[in-house]
Amino acid sequence: MTTENIGLFKAMTSKMNFLDQRQRVISQNVANSDTPDYKPHDLLPVDFGRVLAETTGGNIVRPTATNKMHMPSPNNIADPKNRETKTTYEVAPAGNAVILEEQMIKASRTTMDYNLMTTLYQKNVGMIRTALGRGQ
Repeated sequence: MTTENIGLFKAMTSKMNFLDQRQRVISQNVANSDTPDYKPHDLLPVDFGRVLAETTGGNIVRPTATNKMHMPSPNNIADPKNRETKTTYEVAPAGNAVILEEQMIKASRTTMDYNLMTTLYQKNVGMIRTALGRGQ
């Protein structure tokens, strides 16, 4: 059996592929920052929770608080990402809407997410190797 057949690894690989494609789009935006009338592009966000549910066949484990000292479920906590944020757009005199600072922030965030997925992948492979008695 290879890691390609394990649902968790499929989901992590999908996320890494998405992040790779997003980094390509961001680099195109930066490369065209001086092109007149160029509008920046980005990939549509993917609901990786849905992808994970499809990959694992819908077997989702949900934590249950059995003690009042337990942390609440993530579903009960307000997600700060759900707050409405003002989208600011700045159009340069040449008609170009690429803001390099925004693109660099997106590129940095994408790199950090990719590094996180790589680390998680390595840790999970290490746990499987340990479980098989092959060490790390």
